Amino acid sequence: MPPLSNRVQRAKKPLSAQRRGGAVAVALLALLLVGVIILATTMNSKGSAESLAQSDRRSERNHLVAVASVRSQPTVEFINGTEVIWQIPESPKAVLFIAHGCNCRAANFWDRSAHCPHCVGLPEDRLIVLNALGRRFAVIAVSSLGRCWSIEKDVGIVKGILQWWIENHELQKLPVTALGASSGGYFVSDLAKEVNFSSIALMISAGVFRSMGFPVGYPATLFVHMPKDLRVKRLIEKNMAALKKKGVSVKEVRCLEFPLTRTILTERIPGLDETVSASLFELFQEKGFIDEKGYLKNDGRATRWKQALKEKVPSMEKYEWLDHIEEELNLAFAYHEMTSLPIASSMEIIETVDTPLVAHL
Repeated sequence: MPPLSNRVQRAKKPLSAQRRGGAVAVALLALLLVGVIILATTMNSKGSAESLAQSDRRSERNHLVAVASVRSQPTVEFINGTEVIWQIPESPKAVLFIAHGCNCRAANFWDRSAHCPHCVGLPEDRLIVLNALGRRFAVIAVSSLGRCWSIEKDVGIVKGILQWWIENHELQKLPVTALGASSGGYFVSDLAKEVNFSSIALMISAGVFRSMGFPVGYPATLFVHMPKDLRVKRLIEKNMAALKKKGVSVKEVRCLEFPLTRTILTERIPGLDETVSASLFELFQEKGFIDEKGYLKNDGRATRWKQALKEKVPSMEKYEWLDHIEEELNLAFAYHEMTSLPIASSMEIIETVDTPLVAHL
């Protein structure tokens, strides 16, 4: 998804909101917050980044066995022309709303299946949903009307859909959390004024706080970002300080770059053959796309790897995993991409959270 900071527009007339309580007041933060420890936000050297990223991926691989048992069985609906995809596990304990980034859609978060033939199942997106379902989160994703989210146009629509869906499935007593990435992060930060979220996570997004007021009870906020993007990093620092002054619980997770390996793509993309992963790694070495340690010199969007692949293997031009591979390349470069890593690394400790996490912030 392309970087975005100024393509969401503010709602002219705020909608009324009622705040809803819950026993798991910041359940989404519990899914993500352990990344603060795993990723060690104060460490800045490439050596430190490498070892921590590898540790985080090992933790995730250990958890993939459990995640693999979660079945992707979404329901797809179109409500007044708006695509809504959702899945409710048995005995749900919380609700998670997900807002995608620019040029993305709700279908990215579930694997293609008979339940959703047009679903894409991008590797990071799907892992966020599978991890959430594995922890008994009822998950709902909505597609924006346009290429990116518009606060002016989409807030009322999404608020109405969430209220209807929660009531229709008798989930009113559960805490409601939200995660938004890039454009979706800016959108969620404003939507949180109108919808009763117990917590929000803004991924690769600084949110829109400078001109907005803060209603009483604005939810605990987690920023998951990639500090290589210095502009967004500085905005997040300013917004965190402003939120804290307003009494809002705030935390951050900094996601660092990590090197490619021969097997990393097949480890993270279900169905991708190991020989393809190794061949791509060798191609990246041959073309100089990575340095001697395996670190990408540019992210997937700025690397001409698709052209190089087409020249070497013409039949791969329409290969179905190209978007999946590019997402993982963007993640490895750690500038601007959806990431499931902090969520996956938290699975071992979530069971120990017996009180609202807000008490621990």
